[in-house]
Amino acid sequence: MSTATILGPDGKSRCRWCAAAPEFLAYHDAEWGFPVNDDRRLFEKLSLEGFQSGLSWRTILAKRENFRVAFHDFDFGRIARFTEHDVRRLLKDEGIVRHHGKIEAVIHNARQARELIKREGSLAAFVWRYEPDAKRLAKPQTVSTSAEASALSKDLKKLGWKFVGPTTVYAFMQAMGLINDHVEGCVIRAKVERARKSFRRPGLTI
Repeated sequence: MSTATILGPDGKSRCRWCAAAPEFLAYHDAEWGFPVNDDRRLFEKLSLEGFQSGLSWRTILAKRENFRVAFHDFDFGRIARFTEHDVRRLLKDEGIVRHHGKIEAVIHNARQARELIKREGSLAAFVWRYEPDAKRLAKPQTVSTSAEASALSKDLKKLGWKFVGPTTVYAFMQAMGLINDHVEGCVIRAKVERARKSFRRPGLTI
């Protein structure tokens, strides 16, 4: 992603990447970078980032609603009970990415998420422990991973998760608001910063 900005339809500056596809603008303005503590949404994003591996985010975003239908709105409790019948069903679903390994990884990770929550209280409480110190962050959109993303990736892998490499996890952290990676000058950066300041970090009292 470029560090430059572009003018949106309202004449205000935004991260250049949101001009790459028509559907990116709404995603950039309303979702990307705003902090999330809902376990389903966090699991969804990790799953979709896994599906994106080797593909473009535009492909995944265009199919997101189909993914939500196919995976029961990413209810990992339900997904954890999927069987080979469900795998075969999903491999026939033209509305999603029909990749056997990635489909099985979502089912496998749903089971890992269920076990993690038994130990940690929530998926949110676990992942937000890896929020980096904003003072030590690289300039926005200049790196594709970080020490914190690598640490979270490593720990998820130790717990048995699949398709959670450092780059995938960094993209997850950008999107879910663990970092504010909107470029300086982007009109949404200040909105995300305000949201992050008022955001109650999960698991701080656990």
